[in-house]
Amino acid sequence: MARPHSTRYTVAALLLLGIAVVILTSLGQWQLRRADERRAILAAIEAGRKQAPLALSPTTAPADLKPWRVAQATGTWLPQFSVLLDNRNYEGRPGYWLATPLLLDGPSRSAVLVLRGWLPRVIQGQGEPTLPATPQGDQTIKGELSERVPRMFEIWSLGNNDTSALPATLPVAGGAVPQVQNLPLDAYAKATGLTLLPTVVSQFGFGENDALVHDWPEPSVDFQKNTFYAVQWFSFALFAAIAWLVVLGGAIKRMRQRAAKDPAA
Repeated sequence: MARPHSTRYTVAALLLLGIAVVILTSLGQWQLRRADERRAILAAIEAGRKQAPLALSPTTAPADLKPWRVAQATGTWLPQFSVLLDNRNYEGRPGYWLATPLLLDGPSRSAVLVLRGWLPRVIQGQGEPTLPATPQGDQTIKGELSERVPRMFEIWSLGNNDTSALPATLPVAGGAVPQVQNLPLDAYAKATGLTLLPTVVSQFGFGENDALVHDWPEPSVDFQKNTFYAVQWFSFALFAAIAWLVVLGGAIKRMRQRAAKDPAA
């Protein structure tokens, strides 16, 4: 006669091992998708950087604004519309990215948003950060293009009063420089009244002493690591599947043995 507790343990083991196989296989597939995403990012970076440098103008076609393409623009800075992007770290140090539009054409108010560089965060209670002086007159800058300002997690305060939101109108009364977490181009264009190109320039540094760091972070493209993790998860799934078959085989063997001992059962 079959022992009930033995049957229950066998069913529980088969159920748990089956669930483990499904979960481990799903994790392996997820890592393969992450590897594909990183391959696509790497391909986009290489494709953008292989293209000839682009001279930006108010009439530049959106199709030419490929991410990671090197671009050059000539215009005048509009420091009254500067914004600080908070929670941008550099080598473990908290700080900001300074974003300022470069006016390409006065009559049409056509401009391009430029990430000028990183500056360190001011210790709490020691006032506002000191921004570097903005060069006057026509300036020519060079950098890499991106589709938008890289986003950070939204930070919401109690009462749904988001103190990191972009003001509805720029410049802010009193000349304070807004500090925001994220900077969508459409909201920024509405606040400034500028006609922005649908791109962002991360400015290169050319050795000038502007008190800004121009070492921009790049996305992780180590798809080999994801592939390695996927192989690990699939290996674990294989071990769980083998264990499932061993438990099932043992259960079948015991059933046959009991049937042979008790043919009338």
